[in-house]
Amino acid sequence: MSGYSLLEGMRILEVAQLAPSSVGGHLADLGAEVIKIESGPLGDPVRVGGSRAIGDEDGPSFMHLRWNRGKKSVALDLRTDEGKRTFLELARTCDAVVEGMRGGYLDWLGVGYDRLRQVNPRIVFCTVSGMGSDGPYSQLGTGGPVFDAYAGLREVRTPEEPPIDGIAGGTTPPMAMYALGAYGAMGLLAAVHRAGRTGEGCRLEVAGIDVAAAWMPDLIDAELNKNRSIPRPTWLPDGRLPDWPRLEAYRTKDGEAMLFGSHVEKFWRNFCLAVDRPDLLEIDLVSTDAEASARADHVYRELREIFLQRTRDEWLALFLEHEIAGGPVNSVSDMIADPHFASRSNTYRVEYEGVGELEFVASPIRVSGEEFAPALPPKFGADTDEVLAGLSCHDGSGDPSGRSAAARG
Repeated sequence: MSGYSLLEGMRILEVAQLAPSSVGGHLADLGAEVIKIESGPLGDPVRVGGSRAIGDEDGPSFMHLRWNRGKKSVALDLRTDEGKRTFLELARTCDAVVEGMRGGYLDWLGVGYDRLRQVNPRIVFCTVSGMGSDGPYSQLGTGGPVFDAYAGLREVRTPEEPPIDGIAGGTTPPMAMYALGAYGAMGLLAAVHRAGRTGEGCRLEVAGIDVAAAWMPDLIDAELNKNRSIPRPTWLPDGRLPDWPRLEAYRTKDGEAMLFGSHVEKFWRNFCLAVDRPDLLEIDLVSTDAEASARADHVYRELREIFLQRTRDEWLALFLEHEIAGGPVNSVSDMIADPHFASRSNTYRVEYEGVGELEFVASPIRVSGEEFAPALPPKFGADTDEVLAGLSCHDGSGDPSGRSAAARG
């Protein structure tokens, strides 16, 4: 069902919608059995989120196809007594529960961590939300872009200002929303590891706003210690290095661009010699005196003209030949066509009934000797009968018979 075999034998119970579903998604990619509890007429709303659909206008979204691939779907109404009893029986057989709703949702239903640990003392309970379970904003409805805005990572543009990349409102891809799943999976795996050693589970929490706040240490940590740190004398007052032109993107002859990454002196020397401009090596790009900005501006203008003399592919060939740091500035379509992307087995293919073969990006984790080939996400409730029938195979002790000992640490 899932991608790799690294977490084979681990069982996860997930009650999550939208971005928090990515926690279980990462775990399923690594081989865990992830049982997704869904309710309502449609299940997880992410199934039909996004601007493009597969098959027909009500078809699945690409976020659903990524975050819910390789899971099992069980239709269960947790608002009913029967649904709660079934949920607790499932929890007896699992290593962890992921709560990916508004903080405190399962507590409100009476099947939160305190109740879960009564039926399974080893259970790890990972709650994933936007604002977290405490604080004055804990009940504030949020979404992915809100996390970045909260942490000062998002620009604000008025309607009078031109939109960014043609998108009204300056909308940019939210960073914390996509990082949320990786942090949740990392914390959960660490907790399951400890539970295997000690026999005791724990409750842990990951909030989107906290992920955003912790994302860039040179922003928040520097601000927290503003009065206990000093400016580094090797940097310019505006926060740039005096050799910033060596770490810039430049337009190429064919209208594309290259990212010049030759901050290290060796790479800078190799470049200047390769383009027959040894004179640039004589320019001081280290000192931070009053003329430093003017020298950097001069080098920047020179490099702009130099990069316009070759196409992006020609520059890439020259960088490789002369050991110069940098790389192509790609659009998404450029990257997909890039020979380096293709050579690294970055995608896999799967047959989708009624549509044909689809191609998706693989996990960025590579496991030697294994091929990443997860199943498509299940249809809503597709695994209900199979999973619930399996409950009769358990002895009620918290371990299903035949479970791998490795799964318990």
